[in-house]
Amino acid sequence: MIYADIIIDISSDKLDRSFQYRVPERLEKKIKAGMVAAIPFGNAGRVRKGYVIGLSDKPKIAPEKIKEISEICSGEETTETRLIALAAWMRENYGSTMIQALRTVLPIQEKIKAKEKKYICLDISEEAGTQLLKELEQTRFKARTRLLRELLEKKRLDYTHAAKELGTTSAVVKKFQEQGIIRIEYDEIMRTSLNTGDISGERRMPLTDEQEAAVKQIQREWKNPSPKPVLIEGVTGSGKTQVYIKLIEQTLSQGKEAIVLIPEIALTYQTVRRFYARFGDKVSVINSRQSQGERYDQFKRAKKGEVQVMIGPRSALFTPFASLGLIIIDEEHEPTYKSEQVPRYHAREVAVHRAEVEDASVVLGSATPSMEAMYRARLGEYQLYEMKNRSHMQQMATVYTVDMRKELKNGNRSILSEKLQELIEDRLNAKEQIMLFLNRRGYSGFISCRECGHVVKCPHCNVSLSVHKGGKMVCHYCGYEQPKVTECPECGSRYIGEFRAGTQQIEDMVKARFPQARVLRMDMDTTKKKDSHEQILSAFANEEADILVGTQMIVKGHDFPKVTLVGALAADMSLYTDDYRSGERTFQLLTQAAGRAGRGDRPGEVVIQTYDPEHYAIEASASQDYEAFYEKEIRYRSLMGYPPVENLMAVLAACEDEALLEKACKYLKEYILRIKGQAQLNVIGPASPGVDKIKDIYRRVIYVKAPEYRTLVVLKDRMEQYIEINSGFQKMRIQFDFNPMNL
Repeated sequence: MIYADIIIDISSDKLDRSFQYRVPERLEKKIKAGMVAAIPFGNAGRVRKGYVIGLSDKPKIAPEKIKEISEICSGEETTETRLIALAAWMRENYGSTMIQALRTVLPIQEKIKAKEKKYICLDISEEAGTQLLKELEQTRFKARTRLLRELLEKKRLDYTHAAKELGTTSAVVKKFQEQGIIRIEYDEIMRTSLNTGDISGERRMPLTDEQEAAVKQIQREWKNPSPKPVLIEGVTGSGKTQVYIKLIEQTLSQGKEAIVLIPEIALTYQTVRRFYARFGDKVSVINSRQSQGERYDQFKRAKKGEVQVMIGPRSALFTPFASLGLIIIDEEHEPTYKSEQVPRYHAREVAVHRAEVEDASVVLGSATPSMEAMYRARLGEYQLYEMKNRSHMQQMATVYTVDMRKELKNGNRSILSEKLQELIEDRLNAKEQIMLFLNRRGYSGFISCRECGHVVKCPHCNVSLSVHKGGKMVCHYCGYEQPKVTECPECGSRYIGEFRAGTQQIEDMVKARFPQARVLRMDMDTTKKKDSHEQILSAFANEEADILVGTQMIVKGHDFPKVTLVGALAADMSLYTDDYRSGERTFQLLTQAAGRAGRGDRPGEVVIQTYDPEHYAIEASASQDYEAFYEKEIRYRSLMGYPPVENLMAVLAACEDEALLEKACKYLKEYILRIKGQAQLNVIGPASPGVDKIKDIYRRVIYVKAPEYRTLVVLKDRMEQYIEINSGFQKMRIQFDFNPMNL
């Protein structure tokens, strides 16, 4: 006897568990995990659909109490089946309930009502209609007469048009329906927010020799029996998008589909224009600013085969294509590819797994590849291809590193250095454009000295101490704390504190210093509306502004030929956050920022303002030297046992009762140490995860390091069992985050 574990409803937390059903003998050879089955549910025995998530020969309860599956809704493997299997893999590798994983990969259909257009159709012969019209013309029923006359001419009318233009009321429609004169029809309308009105037709740009070589190398890799994921390391402006387009052309010519992942909604504007110009209506897009209905409709179009290329953030990875052939992850280094919601998956890892299962290919691209991707390329798990030249052979921008300590000594207390002010004036006179990037990551999180640049760090973890209320400075890795300093421990200066300038202050400062300049600002405040990203970027592209001030969203992937100057303000802000990835993120942000300048036919210049010009991340970004940065950073990671050299699992615990939380974390740590056996584990904490209390919920985190990822997955499974059987954990929420991107 075979039994099936079935999830009933992924839209309801109340049904966040599986139910066991008996598989009838006639279905035993057909049923597989991932299929959709019809089953009786509830006391009334109402038939509902559920997802088969597992099969077993052992009943969980008395066999006579187990109901039987009514039918399998599809006897063949479907797109939905594969996505359900992917959800099961995610649940196992990242830690979550099955319903949380299913919600991530499947749209919740019950909550999305189809958008429909209503039509009035003539339902009698033309002869009968003509006769009836003659009769109506002799009566006082003018609205009926107008409607019938229009229907005899057009046979099918838009209901809204009939109501507005002909004065057709619901009473008229009802009367005609009752008499069998008309019928009502509905056409489903696919909701979309893709504005293609001003996008020109197909533009075929010839590939450069370097781009052509990359395409051919990748195509050769694809011919191998077990092709590896491909990593393209291409300098900013090298034309990685042109390579993507060529690879997608090949994929579509084979009757397959492609997914293009982009990290930011701000990148949608230019990316969609480029792909739509080449592939037209084959392209669709999803993003977080779309309504739930718009997103659902785009997935539905993909499932029906109406689109072949889907562009979007990490959620686009779950597009239900029937014949997926290619997944491209652009700017693969971006932390937004890691989900902060359970399951806390990384799009890169899930993409590689989905591609393996569905016989598809994966291409990763970045000017500054993540440490994880490059580490795997060095190990031979990924195939690395380099693109070292800009597409039109433009020179990389000239980079100036300005020591803001010297600016202070020279009497300049402005956030704009003298060098940057001088170059802004020059560009405004030359009618060229400027981007000012405020590096706000880690905003107001650490203490630094404006006199000497010293940052107060944890003596144990090589990360900065974070400022907490009550005059404490705390390490969020090991819990070390010390009183907040008022004088620099390095040089004794009183100019020590937290950086407090924001983009709005910068905008005001720039307008006051350069009143002749037209200034645009792009940050979270100015991009709250649905199409605000596109409006700001298109205005800047159309040269309606001279200076664009913004956060990191303005320096990623955009191509503005008239931009010849980029200023990176407060470059240190991301350098000393309480995160072991701070050096990597700083290098990536500054290198990407520098890549925005000089992409047209005019040379570019970049000013990096810093209090620590000798830091290896600053030096490497100024020289655009990824190799030098990687070699130094990987040595630090090896020394400290951080990813990608080792793996890190964060066990996140939250509870309203602080004493109970402390006790639970103590037991969890003791349990980990008790069961680790011969496994190489390093357990740190419990410690505060940044903010230790939100909305009266206390939070703690335990970090576990291990050389092998699988070791942490097995540990997670054991801990889940331990938590489930101990009632003391019922009052708290415990989650797992593997190789976390945001601590």
